[in-house]
Amino acid sequence: MDLSCFKAYDLRGRVPDQLNPALAERIGRAYVEVTGARKVIVGYDIRLSSPEIAEALSSGLMAAGADVFDIGLCGTEQVYFATSHYKMDGGIMVTASHNPKDHNGMKMVGPESRPISSDNGLNEIRDRVPEPFADAPKQGSYEPLEVMSAYVDHLLGYVDAGVLTPLTIVCNAGNGGAGLVIDELEQHLPFDFIKIHHQPDGHFPNGVPNPILPENRAVTADAVIEQGAAMGIAWDGDYDRCFFFDENGRFIEGYYIVGLLADQFLRKTGGGKVIHDPRLTWNTLDLVKAAGGEAIESKTGHAFIKQRMRDEDAVYGGEMSAHHYFRDFAYCDSGMIPWLLVAERLCQSGQTLSSLIDARIEAYPASGEINRTIDDPPKVIAAIEAKYSVGAKKVSHVDGVSIEFDDWRFNLRMSNTEPVVRLNVESRANIPLMEEKTEELLSEMDRLNREG
Repeated sequence: MDLSCFKAYDLRGRVPDQLNPALAERIGRAYVEVTGARKVIVGYDIRLSSPEIAEALSSGLMAAGADVFDIGLCGTEQVYFATSHYKMDGGIMVTASHNPKDHNGMKMVGPESRPISSDNGLNEIRDRVPEPFADAPKQGSYEPLEVMSAYVDHLLGYVDAGVLTPLTIVCNAGNGGAGLVIDELEQHLPFDFIKIHHQPDGHFPNGVPNPILPENRAVTADAVIEQGAAMGIAWDGDYDRCFFFDENGRFIEGYYIVGLLADQFLRKTGGGKVIHDPRLTWNTLDLVKAAGGEAIESKTGHAFIKQRMRDEDAVYGGEMSAHHYFRDFAYCDSGMIPWLLVAERLCQSGQTLSSLIDARIEAYPASGEINRTIDDPPKVIAAIEAKYSVGAKKVSHVDGVSIEFDDWRFNLRMSNTEPVVRLNVESRANIPLMEEKTEELLSEMDRLNREG
């Protein structure tokens, strides 16, 4: 039995050879046996194979004795929301996010929407799948569950309706599921939405929705300029990530959005803890401190950030990869709450998005994440650390290695899934220095890789 669709955090694979209804049915049975869940939320994304895989998954869950609450076509965050809001034992989202269109997968959570990954149950589920199963003495029941209205009410609770003023906003759902939520929110907001690639379509007529790819950004950027919009937003297929464009159509690095949201949230809460990843930090540290909060660094990756947020009872957590986490959203990530908060800030401040962001880019210019394929990543990272830690102010190993000097810093880390090393560099108000050090590090990495 091919179980290669089981990854570190979730399941992803090609349909039908790596994931298919027969395997999905067994995964449902294994999920119940390993977790003991009795009430499980099931939802699925817009992919053509998703309804069939979700149906087979539900059959397996019920055969093992669990009651299935089917929330239908949705985004990953609606499974998170429904699982915690309705106090279920777990939830499974059928999605492959931004993978190619012939792929599918699953994201699993337990009670309170706590992530199930390889270190807390996912490997046990994988190992249980090939073993024989017996039906439970009593089959589970099936019930459709409407969650959109409760979910939309919850989203609207993050913003003060009284300060919202008319804005024109370009939204690009990438033919994923986000458009369905925008249509619902639109009825409660004074915004004029310019909708592109709006209809859910698993054929992905405009390409797989992954706004992090530069070639996928132009359509949103152009629409912002053409419509004179206040900002643009683009989502991935299951809309747990959102990406921002300012009023000039410029794509905004996720790093600066983390700082903006931390500041916006702390203004509301009057302080609190904020979790951030170690790749780029200075802008976030600066804004969190100024807003009376406490910044806490965590290893990159949703399972680590969510656990750290629970441990610290943090109000907000952000990764520069456009994942944003909220305490009141079961410590989970949402692709809808961030843009609502940014829109609220534009209305409150009367400022443009570029003016809010430009000052931050000037204060802490960053390289953005640069990936290099390296034959022996640990060796290259160790060599870079040995060279650059001499005379450094601070060396940290929270995730890869972070090395800090007075006026610049960098983080170098390995990918969890491929022979790739990821570099991020930032400086204090010195673009030429940031660019010079980025080039220097990349040349050094190339040299070390060549010399093997």
